[in-house]
Amino acid sequence: MLLNMVNKDFIKLLPTDTVKFALEQMQKRKKSVAVIVDESDFLKGIIVKADIYRFLSQPGHFETYPVELAMTKAVITADKNDDIKDVAKLLRENDISAVPVVDDGKVIGLIGLEDIVDYFINM
Repeated sequence: MLLNMVNKDFIKLLPTDTVKFALEQMQKRKKSVAVIVDESDFLKGIIVKADIYRFLSQPGHFETYPVELAMTKAVITADKNDDIKDVAKLLRENDISAVPVVDDGKVIGLIGLEDIVDYFINM
């Protein structure tokens, strides 16, 4: 079960937060991913630094734009009751570095590759 190892130290942003703010938060907190939620913590999207850089490199895109224009909306998630090995397979099969962990659609944490490695190191 993932619930006992969910990383709760993650960045949550609103869809209306700017791309600049997202990047500042990632740099300040030394994170490469942020989860986009609504006011009730329901998942709306996910964004990684590469998404921001790709977005800003396109003509006409500015750092003052809302993060919802640059985020991934079709988000792969894990459930709080999923097995850690299944989540590891999910990350590998989809070539992603982290997934939001949800409970009834609300984001309760994030599981990344580092969390999985730490879990197996500390077994």
